Amino acid sequence: MAVEITGTYTGNLKMELTHGPSGARLKTAAPVDNKGDGSSFSPTDLVASALGACIVTTMAIVAEREGIDFTTASFRVEKHMQSDPRRIAKLPVEVHMPAGLSADQKKKLENAGHTCPVHKSLLPAIEAEIRFVYPESSPNR
Repeated sequence: MAVEITGTYTGNLKMELTHGPSGARLKTAAPVDNKGDGSSFSPTDLVASALGACIVTTMAIVAEREGIDFTTASFRVEKHMQSDPRRIAKLPVEVHMPAGLSADQKKKLENAGHTCPVHKSLLPAIEAEIRFVYPESSPNR
């Protein structure tokens, strides 16, 4: 099934994107290091955001199916750019997991995270390591 997303250039290196099925809108802006004002997500920020959201959403699908409470899960991703050619070089992702998961639940959820379609769609040249962080192993606990 195809999903249409449209975009309109609004000037000053900014775009307004529209998600066809829902009509939801999202604005982008070029980053400060590439002649923009950095006032919103850049297109490459959206790639990083999509990766983190996809990993957690894919895991949430499995959690829901398995009856695992996954409501406190979150992610953090860092986008590292390179120049010549300008592109995303690295997207390390931390997935912050809920407390109290069994070893079997952890394994199922981590496996699901690695099957995220965005992760699978990235070029092999983009380093996109996924690290799972559990509260019981956190140094603050």
